[in-house]
Amino acid sequence: MSRSQAPAAPAGNRTQKDRTRKQRSADPSAARPRTPDGPPRTASPHRGGPVERFVRWARQGGVTTILFGLPMVLCFAYFSWWPIVQSVQLSFQQTNLVDPASWVGLDNFRHVLDDPLLWKAVKNTGLFAVLALVIGFPVPLFLAVLISELRRGGTLFRILAYLPVAIPPVVSVLLWKVFYDPDAGLFNQLLAHVGLGPYPWLQSTDTAMLSIVLEATWAGFGSTVIIYLAALGSVPTELYEAAEIDAAGIWRRVWHITLPSLRGVILIMLLLQIIGTLQIFTEPFVMTDGGPEDSTLTVLMLIYNYAFQNGDFGAATALSVMLALVLGVLSAIYLRATRSWSN
Repeated sequence: MSRSQAPAAPAGNRTQKDRTRKQRSADPSAARPRTPDGPPRTASPHRGGPVERFVRWARQGGVTTILFGLPMVLCFAYFSWWPIVQSVQLSFQQTNLVDPASWVGLDNFRHVLDDPLLWKAVKNTGLFAVLALVIGFPVPLFLAVLISELRRGGTLFRILAYLPVAIPPVVSVLLWKVFYDPDAGLFNQLLAHVGLGPYPWLQSTDTAMLSIVLEATWAGFGSTVIIYLAALGSVPTELYEAAEIDAAGIWRRVWHITLPSLRGVILIMLLLQIIGTLQIFTEPFVMTDGGPEDSTLTVLMLIYNYAFQNGDFGAATALSVMLALVLGVLSAIYLRATRSWSN
């Protein structure tokens, strides 16, 4: 007999199989055949209609979760998202918040873009951002690495580094304004002992912005130092021990271990500092009020002038919306460009 001609099954076996198949079709509760890899096949408990799935989800605590989180979501939406929607709506209206608002379309945006002070404010804000990044960004990182390398007194230096943050911003600005006084200021008095000065720190267009950057760096580096110190605590000590065995100096350890380990934190802090510097307001407002000759006028100060000096809240919100869009686009580009570096 050839291999292709298989023997026919006995008639008795076929009859028994037909009977078994008929019994299973007539009795749905009959035992299901076992699969080769596991127990009998049964219907999935997740199957069913939409009503059954909803009832199952509700019994598992879904409704309770929604009711528990709904008040917080509503509060956040009312105090965070709703003002944004109102601001966007206000940017297309002409109003002083007293008389009824009138719809003006894009006139507010045209008015802001045609204002010659806008481009001067943008230039000053960009200058402040560049100086703050060049001067203020490396300082906290350097101090954090220096404090982490100290064998003794680390807690004391942590407290001293964070101390400027504990001072209210307006108080620290007024304090530095006294220090910058051209006649009796602390800085000119100290420089007079070495035959320098006096310098018109805040009265000259050449030094006013730099003076503001120095004060802003002093006032804000404390919190950044604490963040870097916390990140340094997560760096494995075995890496430093291996570097010391290889006789690596402090600068080699910083360059080859510390900075690569803090790469993600550094990129996030750089983004936050860029956003913060482009929204500078308190320091130039209190120190110079935008002077001398509008050399320290920033975008946020221009928004303030539109709203509270000119009473044009439509133009103020229009400029605010444009600033928010610029910051959003810059943040998206930055995150896109640094995606591979942060991994």
